[in-house]
Amino acid sequence: MSKRQRRHFTPEQKAELLRRHLVDKVPVSEICNELKLQPTVFYDWLRTLMAQAPKALESPTRGPSSEKKLEQRIAELEEKLAKKDSVIAEVTEEMVCTGSA
Repeated sequence: MSKRQRRHFTPEQKAELLRRHLVDKVPVSEICNELKLQPTVFYDWLRTLMAQAPKALESPTRGPSSEKKLEQRIAELEEKLAKKDSVIAEVTEEMVCTGSA
């Protein structure tokens, strides 16, 4: 009894095979015969693809835009940097004044 080695397909290969079925209308049986692949494996890939479809089709403009989030983050960081500069200037001034006395 010989054990068949398990083959691994890359995500790109899986996507291409699924595309052939969904877009080019190649029958699942033809794809599976060509690759000596169990149809259940192919249908598992298809089920995974469909489960991820909502995420892939999610609109990037939902809620605050990415650009607006970045602008808010920049403003926060600039404010933090200004506070830090103020503290550094204050400490430096104290050191200069006490150091020259």
